[in-house]
Amino acid sequence: MFDAFLALGITTLVFLVLLWKRGAPADLVFLGGLVGVTLCGIISPRDALLGFANPAVVTIASLYVVAAGLRQTGALDLIGHKLLGNIRSEKGALLRLTLPIVGLSALINNTPIVAMTVPTVIDWCRRTGVSPSRLLMPISYLAILGGACSLIGTSTNLVVNAMMVDHQGIEGMHLFEIGYVGLPCALVGIIYLLLVGQRRLPNRIDLLESLGEYRRDYLVEMLVQETCRLVGQTVEQAGLRNLPGLFLIEINRQNEVITPVTPRDRIEAGDRLVFTGVVSTIVDLEKIPGLVPAVDMAYETDPVSRQRRHLTEAVLSNSSPLIGSTVKEAKFRQLYNAAVLAVHRNGVRMTNKVGSIQLEPGDTLLLQTGTEFINNFRNSRDFYLISSVDDDRPRRHDRVWVSLGLFAILITLLTITSWMSHGGAIPAEMTAIIAVMAAVLMVVTRCLSMAQARSSFELQVLLTIGAALGLGRALEQSGAAEQVADWIINVAGDQNPLVLLMIIYFLTLIFTEMITNTAVAALMFPLAIAVAQEAGFVERPFIMAIALAASCSFITPIGYQTNLMVMGPGGYRPADYLKIGLPLTFLVMVTALIFIPIIWPPTYP
Repeated sequence: MFDAFLALGITTLVFLVLLWKRGAPADLVFLGGLVGVTLCGIISPRDALLGFANPAVVTIASLYVVAAGLRQTGALDLIGHKLLGNIRSEKGALLRLTLPIVGLSALINNTPIVAMTVPTVIDWCRRTGVSPSRLLMPISYLAILGGACSLIGTSTNLVVNAMMVDHQGIEGMHLFEIGYVGLPCALVGIIYLLLVGQRRLPNRIDLLESLGEYRRDYLVEMLVQETCRLVGQTVEQAGLRNLPGLFLIEINRQNEVITPVTPRDRIEAGDRLVFTGVVSTIVDLEKIPGLVPAVDMAYETDPVSRQRRHLTEAVLSNSSPLIGSTVKEAKFRQLYNAAVLAVHRNGVRMTNKVGSIQLEPGDTLLLQTGTEFINNFRNSRDFYLISSVDDDRPRRHDRVWVSLGLFAILITLLTITSWMSHGGAIPAEMTAIIAVMAAVLMVVTRCLSMAQARSSFELQVLLTIGAALGLGRALEQSGAAEQVADWIINVAGDQNPLVLLMIIYFLTLIFTEMITNTAVAALMFPLAIAVAQEAGFVERPFIMAIALAASCSFITPIGYQTNLMVMGPGGYRPADYLKIGLPLTFLVMVTALIFIPIIWPPTYP
């Protein structure tokens, strides 16, 4: 009995610390709790470490790599471009995004889906004058709803499935089992967001002003290769009109110069497009397959070499040997193993071609450099300041179909394994092996480098899950879960399974809104098992209630990672999540509690 109260006390302390100290790192707090229950002898060191070897942790880590491969090859960029296209209305954009985001989030972890969609939507908002606050919160909610439709859509489902497999007598989920309830919840959520939620969203006009604030303008020349998807399109069809912070000033076609450029002008292979604009959008131009900087073609045309090149900004000093020379005369390649893409001077828009600009002290150069440039010339007297450009790494467009093919193989293998397994359930170990195989192939086929694969891991998430699994084991082995289950049954006043389901769902929901969802799922799992067993019912409906409640967090920005990701770019306040998310949470909860007893009847075993 003492161990039960001690385990419950340590777990409660973990919750309180996370509530009182909003900035406290969740992984550190949960690791501290795990160390506490281990040192107190509630669980053995071996049991404490089992959570980090759990197949769910391995699967989640591998899926991060797969998602990074899709991002690095530009597969997600391509999907984003196809989605919005020439849509101009806020309503049309949300309609166009809804089904793809929900569908993709069911097949890929929803966090990278939101991470890749947000920049695309913000760029679209710059072009159309729509505030990002009108779209970003619905995108997060749609991704959450989609993630609840499959086993691999969210890390919460993977954690719950792994615990089901570990628990004797409980069969794991098959790939789309949770979707029997998740899909109706998603449909209800979509209808609410399109008909009611969008009207309640804030319209932060001040965000539009910040999107258009002054930044350094450069003049850059891009070459249209034969393989570029823009060939044959008009300027307007290609999306090069009204670009955020970028202006197409002329097209050089053999010996002909087309200026001013009209929306009806058609783009041809071999065209040199001259833009003037800000760095962030110049970086976006390089993400378009077949559109490359017109200078230094030896590097940009080869995809492998391009991966070793970076965009860097450097300010020329008074003592630089380049002063007085034009960019063409400076022989920048021989001196620095770098190429000048564009020049910025004292806030003045340069109208000369890059090669003919005469360099002066204080000029800011946008360079394409090797990985060693910053280290080699950081202390050089030739430059005042050298800094790398954010998100400048070129996409591996030559590997886009490889990454999509590997992703298709991953989904196919998981589906086949699900069908072939007894009862349709995927063994957690097999899911992990398939995910690891897909991640390894992403690296082997050079969709991303090993360094990029390592950096794709969300280490905080993985550590939190591993530690939370250990705490959940402590609650179960100490008898604390059974004690709490008895209290719940006594409070409920009877053994009506629907009442108990509502209590379990509601408790999970409340804790999820305050603390990270995967950790709550791991801690609530033994409690759900104990409640079902004490009341004499089968465990599955109670487990599914936990998985759905922990996955569907809409009321606070801290309840789910994607909500936090859109808070800054969308200019949202906590009250905004409450205003839009509370009705959505109620509708999803009612839908789930209607369908769960139908799909998994809480009968006596």
